[in-house]
Amino acid sequence: MQEFVGPLIGGVLIGLAASLLLLFKGKIFGISGILYGVLRKPNEDFSWRLFILIGLVLGGFLFNLVSPGYYNFETPGEIYLYAIAGLLVGFGTKLGSGCTSGHGVCGIGRLSVRSITATLTFMLFGIITVWAMGV
Repeated sequence: MQEFVGPLIGGVLIGLAASLLLLFKGKIFGISGILYGVLRKPNEDFSWRLFILIGLVLGGFLFNLVSPGYYNFETPGEIYLYAIAGLLVGFGTKLGSGCTSGHGVCGIGRLSVRSITATLTFMLFGIITVWAMGV
């Protein structure tokens, strides 16, 4: 039962954050778009985007202080492969006009056909990748 509670609370918090951002700012809670907005020329959207990114990092850090070892796992492979994979994911999110948080959490909730198609594509290729790697 305890394995269910943490993800449930996390999911509710993500949904609440996405709903509040859409309600009060009219913006989609897509992390790749938020990061892209911070990295490009600062404008009126810079501060809220930066606060979200700081909150993500700070939240993970604080959770680790409160519950050390909750996410204790070994990462197989070399660290440079993870860096390359991260860059490819970043390229893919730009190419796909969004990431799983923007399309999957916000887009499906708005019944966006483009987001439903993108999320199904993400999931399909994730399943194929796991199958091909024999994980």
